[in-house]
Amino acid sequence: MQNVHIFSCKIQLQLWHELCDLISQNPDKVTSLKVGAIIRGGLTRFTDQLGKLWCSLADYYIRSGHFEKVFDSYAQFEESMIAAKMETTSELGQDEDGDIDLELRLARFELLITRRPLLLNSVLLRQNPHNVHEWHKRVKLYEGQPRQIINTYTEAVQTIDPLKATGKPHSLWVSFARFYEDNEQLDDARTIFEKATKVNYKQVDDLAAVWCEYGEMELRHENYDQALRILRKATAIPARKAEYFDSSEPVQNRVYKSLKVWSMLADLEESLGTFQSTKAVYDRIIDLRIATPQIIINYAMFLEEHNYFEDSFKAYERGIALFRWPNVHDIWNTYLTKFIDRYGGKKLERARDLFEQALDRCPAKYAKTIYLLYAKLEEEYGLARHAMAVYERATAAVEPEEQHQMFNIYIKRAAEIYGVTHTRAIYQKAIEVLPDEHARDMCLRFADMESKLGEIDRARAIYSYCSQICDPRVTAHFWQTWKEFEVRHGNEDTIREMLRIKRSVQATYNTQVNFMSSQMLKATGTEVQLEQKSVPTAVFGGLKDD
Repeated sequence: MQNVHIFSCKIQLQLWHELCDLISQNPDKVTSLKVGAIIRGGLTRFTDQLGKLWCSLADYYIRSGHFEKVFDSYAQFEESMIAAKMETTSELGQDEDGDIDLELRLARFELLITRRPLLLNSVLLRQNPHNVHEWHKRVKLYEGQPRQIINTYTEAVQTIDPLKATGKPHSLWVSFARFYEDNEQLDDARTIFEKATKVNYKQVDDLAAVWCEYGEMELRHENYDQALRILRKATAIPARKAEYFDSSEPVQNRVYKSLKVWSMLADLEESLGTFQSTKAVYDRIIDLRIATPQIIINYAMFLEEHNYFEDSFKAYERGIALFRWPNVHDIWNTYLTKFIDRYGGKKLERARDLFEQALDRCPAKYAKTIYLLYAKLEEEYGLARHAMAVYERATAAVEPEEQHQMFNIYIKRAAEIYGVTHTRAIYQKAIEVLPDEHARDMCLRFADMESKLGEIDRARAIYSYCSQICDPRVTAHFWQTWKEFEVRHGNEDTIREMLRIKRSVQATYNTQVNFMSSQMLKATGTEVQLEQKSVPTAVFGGLKDD
């Protein structure tokens, strides 16, 4: 019986090994089983086979691509072996401190745990050697070990293919050079940067970043002339010109069109170079057609600071020729403001031509500021009637939500220049053009103005006109204002007429609501008997009122 039991255990162990080998070698084909749980079950059942079973579990994770779990499995194996060794030593009554084998196992386990981040990083880099982020992490793991850091950077820049890289490969070159810079080895840092500028990056912006970092390093060490030479070299026209986005050409042939490098060069020339060298840089940027509106404004401001006012205005005009709306808005706004500040009314016709050019094809969204500036020019240096004409054009040219504000400005300026009587036509147009909400406000202000001028009949006619867009249930303020007006300036007949109009308007709105309700009910197939409600009445001054 004992032999049979031993034979049975051997069969079970053999079958267990075959099962572990089968599932560990075919992880992609075994999906219905919890492989980790099965092998770990064997670890608790067959304690004398721990090594082979742990290897099977590690093999399974390796073939599955779970490399971090391989490490965890190995660490657990070492930990279990140490625990078993300590238990055996304790049972035998031996001194643990004198057990050399146990000490070696503990030292090996401690080293394993210490090296875990580095080992995991190595696994990830073997999976994808072009992962820039993991190379940066590897450098940090070697912090305080200069030789290892240099070797890591060297291996990284030699291994990574910029066209296959995940992340920004130029950042490794920059960090490598900065490492030498931090250790006061500028010549080595320059060597790294020079090599970095010859790498065929995927994006032009990567090479541009290298050149800029190179220049900034020289600036940090106050090597200003060297910084200028570097950026001038970066922006030099290559023997073989190429378009910026032509990916068939190497980035070295396209970086001369990088605005990032040119912008830094322009800043350096302004600070360190001469007027002519700075002007040449800005002119070259515009000629290459890579300028932005801000570059144009910076160039014009630079010329203005050196009292080249006409050249400054020409710079604005060159920028205007490059851009369309809405990108040209800031250029026009700055140009017109600077022109007026410079010449005032001395060159009025030229200023008017500029404003007309600016307003040509100007979107409604940007028209308001230009029209206000134009009107201000006419008020201060031109003719009042021209200013009024500009304001009138503005009321039609701006966006609908800005029309109310524009009419308010128009009315205010007309009243100040010509007097309040000149605003009547403006009020009338505003009431016609504006939506009901703003038209009601204009009517109330118009009527108040007429009543102050003693034109009571005009004011009453305005209230009567406005009443057609004032539902008594919603616009109680309007009706209260009209009632107060009639109490002050009217008589029994005018008050009776106001109340008649009010009832008529309310009946109109009630009819509209009932009609809309009936249409909605018909659309849903529901028949409901609507009861007509009579208008409630109240007595005011011996008259019937709502």
